[in-house]
Amino acid sequence: MDAHDTTGTLEEALERLHASGPERLGRLTNHAPMVVEALAAHGQAGAVHRWLDLYRPKLEDFPTPVAPVTDANWREALGDPRRAADWIGYFGRELAGQPWRDVLAAWWPRLLPGMYGGSTHPVIRVGHAVRALEAGESAPRLAELAHGLGYWAARHRPVSGIAVLPAAPSAARSLDAVPPITEPRGGFPDRLAAVRRLPLWPGDVTDPDTARARLTELVRAATHRYATHGHGEATMLVHAATAPNAVLRTLGCLPRELWVPSLRAAWTASAAVTAMYAPAEPVAHVPAPGRTAQEVLERALAHGDEHVIKLTDTALDVSDERALAAALRAVELSEPLVPN
Repeated sequence: MDAHDTTGTLEEALERLHASGPERLGRLTNHAPMVVEALAAHGQAGAVHRWLDLYRPKLEDFPTPVAPVTDANWREALGDPRRAADWIGYFGRELAGQPWRDVLAAWWPRLLPGMYGGSTHPVIRVGHAVRALEAGESAPRLAELAHGLGYWAARHRPVSGIAVLPAAPSAARSLDAVPPITEPRGGFPDRLAAVRRLPLWPGDVTDPDTARARLTELVRAATHRYATHGHGEATMLVHAATAPNAVLRTLGCLPRELWVPSLRAAWTASAAVTAMYAPAEPVAHVPAPGRTAQEVLERALAHGDEHVIKLTDTALDVSDERALAAALRAVELSEPLVPN
């Protein structure tokens, strides 16, 4: 399914959203830019502004700048969430003077080690922005990439000290082999700090084309797994699929030498989220959806929750019955945007 908006609605929505910051309450991500892009990409442009009206209470004003980020001082601002406005301004200037693919290629290897900050939302926002730009360039779409990259730089958080465990041959079996954390307390940062052991599933990959194939396999496996394991944490386990899918969407715009490290970072993100939120036991059986992809998308839109829509977007990329079942499972498990 590829009916990316050509009506200008996405531009209108992004311009409306760029007066808002990337977070609210100092820690919760603004999902609206990602959702409106997903809706536009799947032929639902007519629903964009209605959905935004419902989501509006979750938006906060754009943050106050501190000091400009420059080519000389960017390292000291990396990973400082107080500098989000400064970073967004920096990338706005960079994108005004260079092709967006050049800016992305220059900054991807700098940002990739810290894709775990902000609960992986920054890289997901960048993946949506890249898809929109590939469909057609415009000033609001370029500004959205600046917002996504700036958010990523501000929330940049590397992980280290993770012991390597043996991996299974497939992504699905390796996700099954991820050991859960032993101290499941607190929010995402605390749980991420408790992840100490992960299988190194793609550790033997050196070829870019193999990396792309493995990343595709990972997205499929993580999406399928939500159908049977999403009850562990209905919202956060969505990111085990949507974070690697954001990386997958971006690969074609990156130099091939970045594909292997991108796969490894995406695997670490997916496996870490699995460790942090996986349930003790999967559900025994998830029935086939009995609905078309279009019907599943309409069900997700009617539900309205931002994570449901984003998982459905990824499920439509995977495009098989188990993926659609995962999307419907998210509808069952999640609170609707506007409770009945």
